[in-house]
Amino acid sequence: MEKDPQLMSKEEKKNRRNSLIGAAFLMATSAVGPGFLTQTAVFTETLLASFGFVILASIILDIGAQLNVWRIIAVSKKRGQEIANEVLPGLGFVVAIFVVIGGLAFNIGNIGGAGLGTNALLGIDPRLGAIITAGIAIFVFLSREAGAAMDQIVKWLGGLLILLIAYVMVVSQPPVGEAIHRSFIPLELDVYAIITVVGGTVGGYITFSGGHRLLDAGISGKESIREVTRTSVMGILVASVIRILLFLAVLGVVSAGLRLDPVNPAASVFQHAAGEIGLRLFGLALWVAGITSVIGAAYTSVSFLRTFHKKIDEHYRYWIIGFIVFSTVVFVLIGDAALLLVLAGAVNGLILPLTLGSILFAAHKKSIVGTYKHPIWLTVFGAIVVILTTYLGIQTLITQIPQLFNM
Repeated sequence: MEKDPQLMSKEEKKNRRNSLIGAAFLMATSAVGPGFLTQTAVFTETLLASFGFVILASIILDIGAQLNVWRIIAVSKKRGQEIANEVLPGLGFVVAIFVVIGGLAFNIGNIGGAGLGTNALLGIDPRLGAIITAGIAIFVFLSREAGAAMDQIVKWLGGLLILLIAYVMVVSQPPVGEAIHRSFIPLELDVYAIITVVGGTVGGYITFSGGHRLLDAGISGKESIREVTRTSVMGILVASVIRILLFLAVLGVVSAGLRLDPVNPAASVFQHAAGEIGLRLFGLALWVAGITSVIGAAYTSVSFLRTFHKKIDEHYRYWIIGFIVFSTVVFVLIGDAALLLVLAGAVNGLILPLTLGSILFAAHKKSIVGTYKHPIWLTVFGAIVVILTTYLGIQTLITQIPQLFNM
């Protein structure tokens, strides 16, 4: 049974606080990968200040998804795949397969993004940069206190990423007043952009990363709901702060009449705003986004396998290391592995509605949550997200599966 937080020593309370903050940053930095930077730049250039409304709407939907998932994981003291298996026997195995395939393919992109970051920052070959990045990530999981080490690295690197993007935002001199105005009264409403941003922030494995981390840290049960709720919202807000800062940075650049490079739109934002120094800062930001996403994707993907065999659970750190090594080898040998990424995009679009849907059923099943009463408003919130992301998943399958036959 978990120890009452009120009876903990100062050291235990400090460790608990570090785990809570680490879980929030793990979720946030898992979301903020290389694709996140590009996605934000492209949407901002297209929608201009009205993208502020997309961000605002997505924050609300993200919180709805996150609160449902983290609460039920905490109350049930079970991981996502265990909950899914109890809702429908065998569903947990399907969810785990989807998560691992999606996580593996996107991890190849994260490793590649980190390699490109080292290239922009130091001028070294992206493949060498990817290998160095993988080595650092592996070192984290070789640590005897891997969980605590992960908490610290994602927290400090997440903070660094915020500072880097904040600097570029300030020097780009965005029209903040216009951005605030259009966040509530947009000139253009793009529902697809909202759904895409929601999927990019809490889709796939991302929304489970922090919840699973709290389980590993021993933070669960009804007595922890307040802390878990606060931490889940913190994770969304950290990711949203990064997106808002980047949105304003891009808006400042495009409002000045400058065009973004379609090949690397996020890099051109940094370069237009701060010149050569900006390009170097972009390299650092891309590397930070890449390595933290590598850590988050590897950790969370393997966490979906741990309950299926005791050997995986006993040696989970080595499975995580193997996950990172495999992703790196694929990138080094094949490059960006476009075929895998297209397939992962199609699969990933179906993960959130599948997992969140099972969470909503579990929330009202006494055999899973016991005497806990899940708020109706949270169930409705979650159902809206399930409907929207199901639509996105179907659209993704329709548009991306044909691309597989053209490669």
